[in-house]
Amino acid sequence: MTKRGTLPDKIDHLEPKVRHGLVVVITGNGKGKTTSALGMALRACGHGLRVCIIQFMKGDLYAGEWDGIKRMQCPIELHATGKGFCGIMGNPYPFSEHRDNAQDAVDLAREKIDSGSYEMVILDEINNALKLKLVDLEQVLDLVRRKGALQHLILTGRDAHPEIIELADTVSEVREIKHAYRKDIEPQPGVDY
Repeated sequence: MTKRGTLPDKIDHLEPKVRHGLVVVITGNGKGKTTSALGMALRACGHGLRVCIIQFMKGDLYAGEWDGIKRMQCPIELHATGKGFCGIMGNPYPFSEHRDNAQDAVDLAREKIDSGSYEMVILDEINNALKLKLVDLEQVLDLVRRKGALQHLILTGRDAHPEIIELADTVSEVREIKHAYRKDIEPQPGVDY
């Protein structure tokens, strides 16, 4: 018997009859797309899966997941390859630098997917990178097509391209109903970054 609020000592594990590597797209204009992908990384960690996260836009400002992942004893590798959000919030970098960084991130993603070393690869904000033309549609389609049969590939960011949605096994849309930012409340640590 467990005390209220604690996990039981023995937990049954559900085992699928057939394993499939899934393509999951998390898109929409609401808050929580990266957070959802990080939640999947946490779950994968619980199952002992190796995870690689490549952040296409983040890299110029601190994000709590960077140190949070370091503190966890999980096989999660994170690469923040971006220069921030291109063209908004006073981002000082020219388009060409954003594009170069995103192209490097595509190369890194290809390398990590092809290595076979990861059961889950998360391409954070790749949908935004595609919409902004930092990466090309054919590059993203290639990443989706080359994933291993048992490898999960998670693509996050607003404005997912219809062809990416078509290829995906699971697509979730995060819709904004209300956001503190609209009340001039600055982003808050631990919730927004």
